[in-house]
Parts: sequence; structure tokens; C-alpha cells
Amino acid sequence: MARKRDIIKKGFSKLLKEDKLKLVADYFENPGEFISLLKSFWHLDQDQQRLFDEFSENTISNFYIPYGISPNVIINGTNYLVPMVIEESSVVAAASAAANFWMQRGGFRAEVVDVKKIGQVFFRWEGKAETLQALMPLLSKKLRERAKPITANMERRGGGVCDISLIDMTDKIPHHYQLMVTFDTGNAMGANFINSVLEEFGETLRFFLAEQTQLNIQERQAEIIMSILSNYTPNCLVKVWVECPINQLDNADEKLSGKEFVQKFATAVKIAQEDVYRATTHNKGIYNGIDAVAVATGNDFRAIEAAGHTYASRDGQYRSLSHVELADDTFRFVLEVPIAVGTVGGLTNLHPLAKKSLEMLGNPSSKELMMIAATMGLANNFSAIRSLITKGIQAGHMKMHLHNILNHFNANEAEKEAVAEHFKTEKISFANVSKYIQSLRK
Repeated sequence: MARKRDIIKKGFSKLLKEDKLKLVADYFENPGEFISLLKSFWHLDQDQQRLFDEFSENTISNFYIPYGISPNVIINGTNYLVPMVIEESSVVAAASAAANFWMQRGGFRAEVVDVKKIGQVFFRWEGKAETLQALMPLLSKKLRERAKPITANMERRGGGVCDISLIDMTDKIPHHYQLMVTFDTGNAMGANFINSVLEEFGETLRFFLAEQTQLNIQERQAEIIMSILSNYTPNCLVKVWVECPINQLDNADEKLSGKEFVQKFATAVKIAQEDVYRATTHNKGIYNGIDAVAVATGNDFRAIEAAGHTYASRDGQYRSLSHVELADDTFRFVLEVPIAVGTVGGLTNLHPLAKKSLEMLGNPSSKELMMIAATMGLANNFSAIRSLITKGIQAGHMKMHLHNILNHFNANEAEKEAVAEHFKTEKISFANVSKYIQSLRK
């Protein structure tokens, strides 16, 4: 029996990896089996394993997620082989199907609207906003000067601090203000760079106000609450779309003409713009594609999603991130979304598969990677809506999920072949597969 789940004493992080593993294993009925399982996922190369261990804290093993490929993704005339890391069975298939469909109609088109990122210094100051606003030109100069040792390298690469503005928050929180700072971080995601600059700005702000002898004693004091980047990046924006004459969609479904298909498709997207329950699932499908590329290239998919969901709510209601435009007998399906990614620094350089993913993509710039990730979001969105308004989502999804169901029943090769043949014409469901497996085993 597993021992009682006692509180682990302070200092767990200081234990050797083997000792951490043994301590955790004591929570299982068969500690030896648990240890063997986790060790089976350790990298055979000890140097690689040490690298993986250092990516995070308290690591005791690795967690594998499938690394798949979506081929023939045409973006602005360039053909990409796109790596996608995701465990959901139908995502890579959906992206590949959409890529193949649009390859025959000119491919995907994309453009980066802007690449600005935002950081904030929040502080408490008991003075009038207009007094502080009058000091902003001099303060901005001082902030840039003091941060020069941090920003110099980024500036040489064409990035750095773009703008510094004062935000009056006193109508919401008495005596509170913020410095809102916009950055261009080039090919880096730039989180550490931004946070380092912001913390320097906070210290500089305190010293700057303390030196202003024309202010009263109270006004010379500022309390820095926090200095931190924002993951909401509405000005780090990418736009991707597909378009073709409506009559080129006559074969999008065997039961619908191109015009009927487009009308039904546009209505489905309109529903996602107006109904929050549908919008949530609609946008989740978009992030199936975006996240898979982000993970494959060592980028922060959580930050990317947070920005996108906030952007989807920018007018006060959560809405679809994609929309349809119909004009002059042309169908145009568009996704506009904020995506902050990097192609240098962080895991993009440290994780061996992230490095190979970027190499597979032709070592893209951050702007190019923004377009690739957004394209896979639109590709998955297109395939999902196409399925929903025609044969239904489950037909394709359950076909891809069949392998998982068979593995659940520990099916042997003969059983797998029999099930695959049987369900070529039968509806796939967990219950139906279970029943058929049982009939085979009788």
C-alpha cells in the first residue's frame, strides 16, 4: 500500500534527482514500477537529459508529446514543412487537409501588421498628473540613458525602447500611475530583456523624482509597486487569409454548391462572432494550430493564448478571432491575431528539437514565424468549420481517434486490422468499437 500523503519537508528542490524520484514513488502502491516507468522516459544521452532537467524545477522525468509534420503549407508563395507538437489526434490531419485544399487555390497569404510589445511600471505617487506629465520629456531622456547598458545590444539589432508614456490610474486606484513602455525586440521574444529594462526604469523613476527640488517633499517620493511586461500584445499583430472565387468552392462538399458552402460557412463564423459559447470552442480550434507550432519552436504558447483571448474580448464581448469577407463573388477567410514569438534566445536555442524545427522552417525571422503560426491556426479553423457544416466534426475526429481507442483495449495487430476494416463503413464511437472488440474476442 502507498504510504499516507505526508507533507514533503522543505528542501525538496535541493535533493538529488534520484532522491526526489524515490520520495515521490513512495506515494504509489508499487514504487519500483513507478520509478522504472519514469526512468524509461529519461534521455539516453546524459548530457541531453541534464539540459532538459535544467529547463524547469524539480524535474524527475520527461513527458513525451507527439512531434508531427504538416507538409506543403504555401504561405506567400513559399512552401513550408511545418512541425507541430500536439497530442490531439486530428489537429495535424486537419491542418494538412486545409493546406492541401488551399495549395490548389493559391495558398495562404499573410502579413505582419506590427511587432510592438508592451511593458509597465506601476507606482504610487501623491502628486498631480499634470505635474508628472510636464516632467515626462526629461524623465524619458533619463530613463533611456540609465537603461543604455541593457538596451545597447538590442538597439544594434534594430530594436529597443520605442515609446514611453504616462498613464493616470488615479480614477481607479487613488495616487497610482503607470509608465507604459513599448518595445521592439527583433527576432527575440524578449521577455527577460523587457523585464530587465522595466526594473531599471522603476529605480530610475524613484531617483529622478527624489532629485526634483522644485517638488515638495511628499512629491519627491514614489513607491514602485511592480515592473513587468504585459502578455497582451495587441500591437504585435499578424494577419493571414485565404481567398478564391466562390465557384472554386463547388467541390468543397459533394452535397453543396460553392455558393451554398460559402453561405453556410459564413453563417457558422458569424455565430462564433456573436455567441460566446461557440466563440470559445471556435478560438480553441485556432489555437490547436498556433500552439502546436509554438511548442515545436520553443515558444511560450500560454502567453500567446492569453494575448489572443484578451484580443478576442477587446470590444467587451468575447468573439471569434476569424471572420469571412464576401465581395465581388470572392470568398475571403481572415484571421487577425496577436502573436509574440522569438527565433533567438530561450528554448529556441537550447532545446535540440526546437532548433531543428526552426531549421526545418528555413530559420525564419520572428515575423515569418508569426505568419507561419497564424497560418496553422487559420488552417485548423477552416478544416473544423468545413467539417461542422458538412459531414460533422466527429466523422473525421473519431477516425483519427480510433488508434487511441484500440490502444485503450490493448488490441493486437490482428484485432486492429479487423477493426479498421469493419469501421470503414460503420460509425466509429467508443461504445461501438468496444462492442466489436468483444465480439472478436469471443
